[in-house]
Amino acid sequence: MDVFTTKSGSVRGRRATRDRGIVAVLGLPYAAPPFGRLRFRAPHPAEPWDGVRDCTAFGPVAPQSAELPGAPSWSPGDEDILTLNVWSPADGPGDLPVLVWLHGGAYVFGSSAQPDFDGTALAGRGLVVVTLNSRLGFEGFGHVPDAASGVPVPDADSGDTALPDNRGLLDQIAALEWVRDNISAFGGSPDRVTLAGQSSGATSVACLTVAGRARGLFRRAVLHSAVNAFATVEQAARTTAEVAAAAGVPATRAGLLAAPPEALVAATDQVCERYAQDPGSGQRHYDPAIYGPVADGVLLTADPSEALAAGAGGTVELLVCHTTEEYWLLDAVGSSAKITSEEQLAAFAADFGLSEPLVEGHRERLPGAPVLDVYLSLHSGLLFAEYSTRLAEAHALAGGRVFLARFDRRRDRAGQRVRAWHCADIPFAFGNLHEESVHFLVGGPPGAADQELSRRMTRAWAGFAAQGDPGWAPLDGPAGSGATVRDWRTAEEPAGAEHGFRDLWRAAGLPLLAP
Repeated sequence: MDVFTTKSGSVRGRRATRDRGIVAVLGLPYAAPPFGRLRFRAPHPAEPWDGVRDCTAFGPVAPQSAELPGAPSWSPGDEDILTLNVWSPADGPGDLPVLVWLHGGAYVFGSSAQPDFDGTALAGRGLVVVTLNSRLGFEGFGHVPDAASGVPVPDADSGDTALPDNRGLLDQIAALEWVRDNISAFGGSPDRVTLAGQSSGATSVACLTVAGRARGLFRRAVLHSAVNAFATVEQAARTTAEVAAAAGVPATRAGLLAAPPEALVAATDQVCERYAQDPGSGQRHYDPAIYGPVADGVLLTADPSEALAAGAGGTVELLVCHTTEEYWLLDAVGSSAKITSEEQLAAFAADFGLSEPLVEGHRERLPGAPVLDVYLSLHSGLLFAEYSTRLAEAHALAGGRVFLARFDRRRDRAGQRVRAWHCADIPFAFGNLHEESVHFLVGGPPGAADQELSRRMTRAWAGFAAQGDPGWAPLDGPAGSGATVRDWRTAEEPAGAEHGFRDLWRAAGLPLLAP
């Protein structure tokens, strides 16, 4: 029987469908449901249980409006959302390295139940894989006025009424504490934990790397396509005012607590849509994501890039990757503004303070490209690629050990170009190319060369998690200056021209953005 004993009680998992040598334990609570008297509070310990809890299905997802392929959607009343999943070798030797995964989704959507994140293949590489759900949207990142930021609430009945900022990050810390206390029961070592994430999940990893409260909970970190978005308390408070107005409630503690989760989800969607429809609304018009980590002065004091430069990453080893055509995905799914005229491109540059040499440099290195492609290339660097690279460089210059990679797998298929865009790298790294739900991301069913690339990428993650060695040399200077950077592509693909933008960004500088 695949039964494991945790601090809260015993759980029963099931054998993975693809590999009967792997046990999957799904929907295991690491904290109490964050609603009712625990709403907007720091995570509270899960209640223990008697007997053996059946953990053979994913738990509910966090409140959101998204409906993602192959994953469950959220319904009002789904409250037991702070759960995690564990994949481990059934006959593992124990003391195995652990990889904990934080999904992306602009801090408002996504879940650990997405087929992209099935941990079977990585567990087959000798890892114990943990994926988790945490609070999203306003529940996880909305600022509650007069909140005492960053203060944990050990007992909601004690009279402590703190409603901290960064509740989603506090959930992730609680999950890491669960791993520390329980993962040995699944054959994992609490001293060999790697924290990994993509997009907003990668920026969450960066935040926890520099957060004192997370120190010692992981020794290595993997960041794919970290997003350039970090808010001050004042900026977060303005977002709260907008969301509260859309929900028809006062922007107060009492008003927000009175609004049910579905009302704040709907209000968030209304605010985002308003920005998307208003070309004069500034930076949020182009990519209306309104939540993110907050510099609350307790958990976080500075953007992770600044904190890493100051040495806050300590001895944590980093593996950082971005794709070479990040923003083309957001255009393809319709979540980005369509910038097709020179006038619109000039307004975009002005809204973000991008210099004329930076814009013209991109245009020159994309000869014959339409305005839209120049915009997408600029936005790729602004929001993801350049920010990720600077996180790596900042940690390396502060004395940290860092490995840098770029995902550059692309091809022409059925007369259409398959881009190396945002999210395309993750099914390769997890070894889940067979999942039909990821075929949009990777451009259809995989070929033999794709499978070989996936094997190399899963091997790199496993090697980094186990020994701190993904298979290439660590960063020894600024990226693009001859320093070692791994380019992930199939053997049949040439290098892409997108690698030629680094010198432009170094000369121009990168503005740090707020969500």
